[in-house]
Amino acid sequence: MRSVKSFIAAGAATLLSQAAFAADMPIAPPPYAAPVVEDFGGWYLRGDIGFSNQRVDRLNNARDVTLTSSLQTNNFNTAGIFGLGVGYKVNNWFRADVTGEYRGNSHFYGTDRITYPGGVGIDTYHATKNEWVVLANAYVDLGTWWCITPFIGAGVGGARVAINGFTDAGIANNGGGALPGLAYADNVSKWNLAWAVHAGLAYKVTPNFTVEFAYRYLDMGDGLTGDLRTFDGSGVNTINPMTFKNITSHDLKLGVRWDLTSPAVYAPPPLIRKG
Repeated sequence: MRSVKSFIAAGAATLLSQAAFAADMPIAPPPYAAPVVEDFGGWYLRGDIGFSNQRVDRLNNARDVTLTSSLQTNNFNTAGIFGLGVGYKVNNWFRADVTGEYRGNSHFYGTDRITYPGGVGIDTYHATKNEWVVLANAYVDLGTWWCITPFIGAGVGGARVAINGFTDAGIANNGGGALPGLAYADNVSKWNLAWAVHAGLAYKVTPNFTVEFAYRYLDMGDGLTGDLRTFDGSGVNTINPMTFKNITSHDLKLGVRWDLTSPAVYAPPPLIRKG
């Protein structure tokens, strides 16, 4: 009988000691739940540099309707591109921005072999050109692999095309010998509708900093000179500007984007102890 009482007392003492030990144990933290990643973006700033590869379809002079151009070649030198912008990333697939850029001076050189009633001639053209371009752009990001995101986009806006220092040096032969000539035009700037298409790759260096390498096709409309007049001042009262028809450019650009929205940082709840 005494042995049974001893066994019951030992069991009770064991239960009490376990209960006291459990009371001193810390309360386990709640299970960790990964933060919900919402498919939202935010505002960003961007900057771009690059260079242009420009084209013009042809040069026209409205007054010289009797001239026929049989062979015209026109070339622009490469020029620098410098741009800034602000945008908003709607989600992981779509973003939009507004950009403004300056396109530096590009030297123009052209030649034109012409025929006219009673003779033929050759004209040589020289000028410089620059632009200010403002575009509203929209992009579709096509997914991300190893921090690289290919994208496509389109933009529309305006281009201020400035043609400066235009000269036309020519030689004409009407059967009585070669006759040289020289004409020049005042500087003129004009605003045109502009549109663009984009394609490129973006690399996310950090959650807030992205580098882009992009190609852009840009259509800037027509350029215009002042009225042509000869070296002796004739032609002052004649409306005969030269028109640069359909100026386009194949651009390569290196850009950076700064995300102004800091990523959320999840802090787990502190460890709670009793006693």
